Amino acid sequence: MFRILKKSLKTGVVTGQYPEATQPVEGATSSECRGKATPFKQSLAIREVDTGSCNACEMEMNALMNPVYDAERFGIHIAASPRHADALVVTGPVTVNMEKPLKDVHKQTPDPKLVIALGDCAINCGVFKGSYAVTGPVDQHIPVDVRIPGCPPRPADILKALSELRGRDA
Repeated sequence: MFRILKKSLKTGVVTGQYPEATQPVEGATSSECRGKATPFKQSLAIREVDTGSCNACEMEMNALMNPVYDAERFGIHIAASPRHADALVVTGPVTVNMEKPLKDVHKQTPDPKLVIALGDCAINCGVFKGSYAVTGPVDQHIPVDVRIPGCPPRPADILKALSELRGRDA
């Protein structure tokens, strides 16, 4: 343990630049969304809501907080409660059991708020389309401001979209 600690203290900072995003982000650069995102220039508290996904998008969201991407350095952090959140990041298609909780979380989030549909399942139900348990994509239940495509989207794509919302380059 001490050997590893000594080695890391000698080498200093070991994190590098995160990989660049490859996919364009839909809706993140629209003037309507930019006007709505103006209050979030300094920091952005996001609340992640899983409405029935396979958890791949959640793992990519968790990767945003690791030392490689380190979204905290850009002022982006995860809120424990929707009452403390500026944005809702919704993953997965909306299932029968999660339709009411999603609407409740949307009501509990204070205005102005952003709703981000993360991944193909949240945008168009993805591989779950046509399932008896799915009631539709997120935008059929609550208004969506930004769509980040991918199955799952890479952390760099998510970070780029969140940084564009705040009006800064990542």
